[in-house]
Amino acid sequence: MNKKLINDYLSDTIPKDSKFSYPEVTNALDALLNHDAGYPWVNEFEKKFALRMGVNFAIACNSGTSGLHAALYAVGISEGDEVIIPALTVIMDAYAVLHHRGVPVFADVDESTHLITADEIEKKITSKTKAIITVAWDGISCDMDSIMALAKKHNLMVVDDCARSVLSTYKGELVGTLADISVFSFESKKHLSAGGEGGMIVSNNEGLAVKARKFAGIGYKHMTADAGRTHLAIDTVQDPSYKRFDTIGVNYRMNDITAAIGMGQLDRIDEIVGRRQKVGKLFLEMTSGFEWFIPQAIPDNCTHSYYTFSVDYRGLEYFGVSWKEFYNRYKALGGDGFYGIVAIPYTEPAIAGKTFGQTTCSPGLCPISEGLQERVMCFKTNYRDVDDARKKINILVELLRSFS
Repeated sequence: MNKKLINDYLSDTIPKDSKFSYPEVTNALDALLNHDAGYPWVNEFEKKFALRMGVNFAIACNSGTSGLHAALYAVGISEGDEVIIPALTVIMDAYAVLHHRGVPVFADVDESTHLITADEIEKKITSKTKAIITVAWDGISCDMDSIMALAKKHNLMVVDDCARSVLSTYKGELVGTLADISVFSFESKKHLSAGGEGGMIVSNNEGLAVKARKFAGIGYKHMTADAGRTHLAIDTVQDPSYKRFDTIGVNYRMNDITAAIGMGQLDRIDEIVGRRQKVGKLFLEMTSGFEWFIPQAIPDNCTHSYYTFSVDYRGLEYFGVSWKEFYNRYKALGGDGFYGIVAIPYTEPAIAGKTFGQTTCSPGLCPISEGLQERVMCFKTNYRDVDDARKKINILVELLRSFS
């Protein structure tokens, strides 16, 4: 890498205090200007990510969704296998199961934490259950000890969807290190972004890592848990008897530009997550005291990385003020607005009304999740300036007080 060339270019064209002086930009330019040099951006990003997370293996992929698909291949999901997933999650968790002709089985969540629990999972286990997908929703880990113990009891594999929970902890351990295999997302709104898309599969299980890498890497036979080789000596691959592939895979590989940006983001990950946590805690402190505005509960053994600040809004039953009316009032006062929870997967048009295994996708399967989905407000935490966030929170507090 010609770092001097890049730094000279940046110093001549970009102010040092500009956001464009971030390492993400330096890395991206380096990858673009020196793409013929063959620097292993993807492999280096994997190594760096694995080291930061404290895991043995990391496999970069082009999205969190493709990572889930590969992870479920690694744990052996095939036609007819049941995979238990929380009802309060994105539809991609169900998609990943369906792409392997598996059966998504939806379990309800705890109303205070918004997380799937071992008790709800156990109610759904049958002789066909093969795996569990846990989701560290909005920045908080599930109670992984109880879930992993349940999985061991029933000989099940656990895939942890950590898309929203970079640097969250559970009993002092980083989220993503607790399940058999875990998946992160680097989509543009996530804690760590990599230019719009990207993902990372992590595991301490070498066998699972090999399977995930081969599936996501077109099935090259020389791939190993920590990368392996797809380009061999020319006199080897030019032999007509040479065979390249031993696995039926797909091309979910990450590109160099994405990896270069991701590495730059990883250099600043403590700063990025730390700022979200400051904003989340400001929301928590400044909006406390309203019994009808209930923040997502944080278990004592967890730290929250605040993908969003999520609250269970009960203003309709207290004051007759709907979710949408509250939203409109906040916007009218100068607030940023906020998001609702994504629709419950089995109510989405893509699968609503369809039957998988013994379950027909229709409302009523998981009433707690469905109730939360209608009420929860998700306030953004990815402000670049904490003072800007404080101004918006003050507007929110003004609105909350107006109902008292």
